Amino acid sequence: MAINIIGMPIGYGAQKHGTSSGPDKFREMHIEEEIKNMGFDVKDLGNIEVPVVGEDHKYKYDGKLKYLDIVVDANTKLAFKVYESISSGNFPLVLGGDHSLGMGSIAGVSKHVKNLGVIWIDAHGDINTHETTPSGNIHGMPLAASMGFGPDKLVNLFEHRIKVKDENVFIIGARDLDEGEIELIKNSNIKAFTMDKVKKCGVENVINETLSYLRDKVDGIHVSFDIDSLDSSLVPGTGTPVKDGFTVDEAKYILGTLASSGMVVSMDLVELNPHIDRDEVTAKTYMELLRHVFDNLREVEDRQLMLG
Repeated sequence: MAINIIGMPIGYGAQKHGTSSGPDKFREMHIEEEIKNMGFDVKDLGNIEVPVVGEDHKYKYDGKLKYLDIVVDANTKLAFKVYESISSGNFPLVLGGDHSLGMGSIAGVSKHVKNLGVIWIDAHGDINTHETTPSGNIHGMPLAASMGFGPDKLVNLFEHRIKVKDENVFIIGARDLDEGEIELIKNSNIKAFTMDKVKKCGVENVINETLSYLRDKVDGIHVSFDIDSLDSSLVPGTGTPVKDGFTVDEAKYILGTLASSGMVVSMDLVELNPHIDRDEVTAKTYMELLRHVFDNLREVEDRQLMLG
């Protein structure tokens, strides 16, 4: 298995500019070399082309959803690239960029892994629709769209179909949910572990329950990790930080345990904003988490080789 790095330099789904610089910041931190040093074959597939436009384009395509056609076009390109990677037997690692990219990565993975599970680790639910969004920012909608909730242009991106069943979706770490998102959780089969639930149940129990549920129900898991799932005091370089989040050690446990399960087939790392980071604290934290992920993926590969 080769690791395919795919940069998605998109910031049009978010309120604050700067996440478009995220993928190249990862490269500046030598992400390719780090993964190679762990024994993986790595290929950097470059960045998805995202046009540069001005504020006058914000509502050009829709009166409510900002930069709609640009976000859809970029995510369609991402979906093609992700599908090309995973269908060739590789592991797509998508570097963001704001979390609107989740639509493209899930669309691409789910074309190959028909019965997909998604674990969304985020301070936010990202399950607003065009009817419930308070901001019009599409980075608050990708998970809803992937489950079939929202406007046609988002729901049917890449292919005219639902990309993941709501019953196979887990949201972990949410603590800033909008009213419409809370209603969607209540009226769907999404499994949502808010931070209150995580603290009550314990991180280990939450992750074990998640994997236990998905193990016999899906053919692979896509993990979409937003750095704002960590406590805001730890990650100054992200656009929508929220207090009372995960510690670095808790995030390492979550990502490491998921990686070591042998079920994860693709991953997003999103919402790194180098423009507002302080002394590269957030970028360095991301790299620390990444090393932990691939240490555990390496152990999975070694186990599989031993078993023949």
